Amino acid sequence: MAAARPALARALLQQCVSARLQVKPPERGSEAEWVEIQRGLVIYICFFKGADEDLVPKMVNALLNVKLSENESSEYVSVLDLPGDVLIIPQATLGGKPKGRKMQYHANIEKEKGLELYSHFVTLCEKELATNTKCVEAGVLIKHGTYGNRQVLKLDTNGPYTHLIEF
Repeated sequence: MAAARPALARALLQQCVSARLQVKPPERGSEAEWVEIQRGLVIYICFFKGADEDLVPKMVNALLNVKLSENESSEYVSVLDLPGDVLIIPQATLGGKPKGRKMQYHANIEKEKGLELYSHFVTLCEKELATNTKCVEAGVLIKHGTYGNRQVLKLDTNGPYTHLIEF
């Protein structure tokens, strides 16, 4: 039996009624900056060592087309068919493995390459929603967090309804 290849990326999908992500903390003289979506999907994403540009289109296709969202007829449809908003959050902690009482992140991709892949992922998601007639007509939003920074998330779910997908 052949050994399974290690995952190159991991995504956690969470249905939401609304979500709000702080992308810039408050500073002296200015308030915090937030991005916000309504009903749709929150995608947490983490890339591992060995991931490359070729993986990103496969991920976008799978994550935006998987039938996880319930429509008004109680049928499961993709976020594109719902249509629903999308919030993408970089989440390096998805790559953690416990060692003793601590977490280690040795499998995570190096920061510069991770930023490059994350940016490519966001761009392809934006293009996919912009070319989807249902999403355009519904005014669907796609928002994203900032890579490499701590961010505050406020999330209202219609679940819990969370799925982990590895690539």
